[in-house]
Amino acid sequence: MSAPLDDIDSRLLAALLSDGRASATELADVAGIATSTATKRLTSLEDDSVIEGYQPEVDYAAFGYDVTAVFRLDIEGSGLAGVVEDLAATDRMVDVYEVTGSDDVVAIGRFTDTDELNAQIRELVTDEHVRTVTTNIVLDTVREYEHPPVVPSNERS
Repeated sequence: MSAPLDDIDSRLLAALLSDGRASATELADVAGIATSTATKRLTSLEDDSVIEGYQPEVDYAAFGYDVTAVFRLDIEGSGLAGVVEDLAATDRMVDVYEVTGSDDVVAIGRFTDTDELNAQIRELVTDEHVRTVTTNIVLDTVREYEHPPVVPSNERS
């Protein structure tokens, strides 16, 4: 990174997270800076990979993905990389994490129906490297796509 993040960067990022479609002028107004400064700062944040891209928030139910499930997997040691790679390549898995604790992997998938979910479970439980799979179906989404505050590390308490 070319320079440490400061309060201006934090205000810009917070405004951008609040409205990913805001113009540089709108972001500058929220951050209390000139539009040219906002544009330069955003370009710098992109160049430094602090901002890695822009993407829409999609209502998956509008596309028929009515079932969301959380998978927790216990993997045989040498098979972890292969299982994670396979999960990441599965188009129904939207998040895949290697984690600490009693599970090795947590994944979140979206499915059109329980038949599609069951097919994914069958695939996982027959993988020779998967010791156990625990699956939870999401009943209600309480909070999703939220972001923690963007505060420079030297200002966190």
